[in-house]
Amino acid sequence: MVFNTGAALLDAIVLAVVSREKEGTYGYKITQDVRTTIEVSESTLYPVLRRLQKDECLEVYDRQIDGRNRRYYKVTVRGMAQLDLYRAEWKSYSIKINELFEGGVAV
Repeated sequence: MVFNTGAALLDAIVLAVVSREKEGTYGYKITQDVRTTIEVSESTLYPVLRRLQKDECLEVYDRQIDGRNRRYYKVTVRGMAQLDLYRAEWKSYSIKINELFEGGVAV
């Protein structure tokens, strides 16, 4: 992709991906799901997960799978509120950008 993906957009994408799983999901799967939309490395994604956890948008818990601990991430109430804000902002932003690209005048 030729467009840079800023921190807020990465946060929004990660929250959207994690919110699809009621019981939460783990880092590798989050990476794979995000990569269906944008190319991102694990070294980029894990700081996003830590930031969202620090901001209380994600809660973290460990689950044992095949004798190994796997870290799971789940969206909190605060995270859902933030995701709703991102969705509203994205809708407005994308409408304006589409109007520009299609030759219309953005208001």
